[in-house]
Amino acid sequence: MSETPDNAVRTYIQQHRAAFLDDLAEWLRIPSVSAQPEHDGDVRRSAEWLAGKLSETGFPVAEIWPTSGAPAVFAEWPSGDPDAPTVLVYGHHDVQPAAREDGWHTDPFEPLIADGRMYGRGAADDKGQVFFHTLGVRAHLAVTGRTAPAVNLKLLIEGEEESGSPHFRALVEQQAHRLAADAVIVSDTGMWSETTPTVCTGMRGLADCEITLYGPDQDIHSGSFGGAVPNPATVAARLVAALHDENEQVTIPGFYEGVAPLTDEERELFAELPFDEETWLRTAKSHGTLGEAGYSTLERVWARPTAELNGIGGGYQGPGGKTIVPSSAQLKLSFRLVAGQEPDKIERAVTDWVDSRIPAGIRHEIVFGAATRPCLTPLDHPALRSVVRAMGRAFDGHKIRFTREGGSGPAADLQDVLAAPVLFLGISVPSDGWHAPNEKVELELLLKGVETTAHLWDDMARTLR
Repeated sequence: MSETPDNAVRTYIQQHRAAFLDDLAEWLRIPSVSAQPEHDGDVRRSAEWLAGKLSETGFPVAEIWPTSGAPAVFAEWPSGDPDAPTVLVYGHHDVQPAAREDGWHTDPFEPLIADGRMYGRGAADDKGQVFFHTLGVRAHLAVTGRTAPAVNLKLLIEGEEESGSPHFRALVEQQAHRLAADAVIVSDTGMWSETTPTVCTGMRGLADCEITLYGPDQDIHSGSFGGAVPNPATVAARLVAALHDENEQVTIPGFYEGVAPLTDEERELFAELPFDEETWLRTAKSHGTLGEAGYSTLERVWARPTAELNGIGGGYQGPGGKTIVPSSAQLKLSFRLVAGQEPDKIERAVTDWVDSRIPAGIRHEIVFGAATRPCLTPLDHPALRSVVRAMGRAFDGHKIRFTREGGSGPAADLQDVLAAPVLFLGISVPSDGWHAPNEKVELELLLKGVETTAHLWDDMARTLR
């Protein structure tokens, strides 16, 4: 009896498993730490290694795209079918800093396989999740008998994601004609757990600012002048105290304008997840929950906008007392944004709110950092259903559930510039330790990622055609 397509895919993957893992280990040995200038050459070497491996995989186009910072890698494999849709895969080849003295059990750049896991910096974030696409497309071709993918397949693998993607949007805008796609797959995310496969449907955006308040031209005596001149540290404290109301809602006028409300279906899907708040609190190293009234913990971190005080300073901080009115104070604020919110509008609203609350005698300045827009995939989007079906086949028909990410990333830049829906496909799990010592990837799940992509391109070709 001939194998079913699903079994044929698994057979092919198992036959090529050892070589695939050897190649991934070779890539992980390159310490492509974008945040450390001494590794600039390694980041370049990582890009060159990947471009060469993509050519070896079969991509007829594999290029290194320079930026004002670290290089990205672009690859393209046309389908040959004039009606085939185009799919762009995003990931990144740079990694977080890592050193043995940080708490690693082994050299972070000498991969180790043990107990069904591969340990090494980048194993999960994000080299492993980029690299599973190489074996996935080969399995897709082998099982279907095709000589080119069922979709026009493109890859854009960034080199600065771990440094905040400072040049990414400019690169996407510059190369928009070559990156044009009907859908974008982001493989830089994860699943709920080893036993609960999930697909992420959105990431929050981000705006942040630093506010500096100036009072007297120097620190002055609080006995001689206190109570008669404005104190910038007091003004800073009052700003922070006024940021939320008694229901933990943000009080900035216009802050919630345009926010896409959670649907009943989304709330039900979140509630299906096996969430244990006590375990979550232990992970958070926190002793209690607090947030916007009327929402669950998951809803607060995935689907609601937030305002957080990240830092506050001003006045005397040394031992003992120093009776002064300080000359200045500083606040650092960040705002996580959800679908429907625009960072530039939030920045204007924050600026107006601060301006309205500063008393006479206090000068201030507010400086915003680079913003990130939120992105959200509608649950009924056909391309999302393709991802769910392909993952369901890889996970033996197991129900695929849905999550969102509370953090932020460059996916929204792709969505904005290319005007294409963004889908998330990742197999990493929380225990993989992104950014932490002893980062690892579960090999069984890594191969499930390979298997998912082997099924995905046929499905997306039919769905998006």
